Order: sequence, then C-alpha cells, then structure tokens
Amino acid sequence: MVTNKGFNQYKENSIMTATPEELTLMLYNGLVKFLMQAQNAIETKNIEKANNGILRAQAIIKEFQATLDMNYEVSEGLDSLYDYMYRRLIEANLKKDVSIVVEILGYSKELRDTWAQAMKIAKRSIPVTEKIAK
Repeated sequence: MVTNKGFNQYKENSIMTATPEELTLMLYNGLVKFLMQAQNAIETKNIEKANNGILRAQAIIKEFQATLDMNYEVSEGLDSLYDYMYRRLIEANLKKDVSIVVEILGYSKELRDTWAQAMKIAKRSIPVTEKIAK
C-alpha cells in the first residue's frame, strides 16, 4: 500500500532526525500505548495480544534502565522505579491481571507527562543565540 509505505518512511525519518529528548518522549509514548493495548487485550480476553503488549512495554522499560546515567542522584530513584514496574509487569503477564497493568500505566503516564514538561522548560531556558544557531 502506498500510503502505508509513506507513513512508515515518515516515522523512520522522524526517528532518525529526533533529538535524544524527543526519542525519550517517543519511548514513553510507546510505553503508554503498549500498556493501553495490554489493558484492552486482558479485558477482552485476548491473551496473545496482552502478552505482546506487556513484553513490548517491558522492553522499553529495560531500555530506559540501560540508558540511565548513574552519575545523577535521580537515576537511582528511576532505576528502582523501572525495576518495580518491570517486575510488576511480569506478575501482570503471568496472572493476566489488568489492575497491575493499570497501576503501571499510571506511573508511565506520569513519567511521560513529566518528561514532556521538562522538555518545554528546557526549551524556554535555551538562550536566544543558541536557538538561532539551531
């Protein structure tokens, strides 16, 4: 399909030209998306789709953990939170427990929204000369 090919090219270009901050936001959006898919799949008894959504969410969480810079104090707290989220998703997947997915979805949305807000604040604080240079 031509439109599908065009959309895939657009997505690929978006990823290739994104800043590290934008890529992180994309990952948070993906995490939320996969958790919402898993929630819906559990509620509709689609075990395979639930498993897939949870596994994809876990992969994103592991990526977040792997890229933490442990030289910052906040990274220790995030590492603990990501570890908790990952372990809870294992439990959710084993039990197909929607309440656990909802819990982790809440944390994920909060992290995503906080990251998006931090990006806005950081953009406002960049000196005008640096904005022009970009």
